[in-house]
Amino acid sequence: MGNLDLVTIIIIAANAIISYKGFNDYSFFERYKFNVGGIVRGEKIRMFSSGFLHVDMMHLIFNMFTLYFFAPVVVYHLGTLYFLIIYIASLLLGNLLSLYFHKHEHYYSAVGASGAVTGVLYAAILLEPSMQLGLLFIPLPIPAYVFGILYLMYSIYGMKNKVGNIGHDAHFGGAIGGYVVTLMLKPSLFQTDLLMVGLLAVPIIILFVMHKTGKL
Repeated sequence: MGNLDLVTIIIIAANAIISYKGFNDYSFFERYKFNVGGIVRGEKIRMFSSGFLHVDMMHLIFNMFTLYFFAPVVVYHLGTLYFLIIYIASLLLGNLLSLYFHKHEHYYSAVGASGAVTGVLYAAILLEPSMQLGLLFIPLPIPAYVFGILYLMYSIYGMKNKVGNIGHDAHFGGAIGGYVVTLMLKPSLFQTDLLMVGLLAVPIIILFVMHKTGKL
């Protein structure tokens, strides 16, 4: 962890400690997970606390492993404070989008840092779109912006078709958070990388259009 700043280490530690508590304490897990019914009843803390709980160890490791790789990119370009702002905003926006799409499903529940981590990932791609990402199921590295666009398109597909036990809407909301907040914090990207800003906005626009036309 030598290349990680203190705030990222604290975030990873908090996720590990709180998730471990949830693994071993069912009432704790139930009290702080994202649950539409609980949030509607006024338990707003769930909007934040659920981002530090995970279903199991693999879920936790996958999210923290992704954060480990992409947090340093955001910190390098924007600094620790702005990275923290992006992380928290993405976590909350991810859960807000989930709440919006499931507001009539009071039983709907979810946990995980995926929204926050996806926001950091999308912020990193926006800041360094020329990054090459190597994926296990793709033998050759691909440009980061291509991965970002394909990932959000898959998220739209997952939301529409309810693919797997995955919070696709939280992932998408987190990505929107990372995208919007990064542009707010570094508006010079509109001048230096306008094409990339436009390309990365395509899935967001598609989601908006599909929702407005009743296709999602």
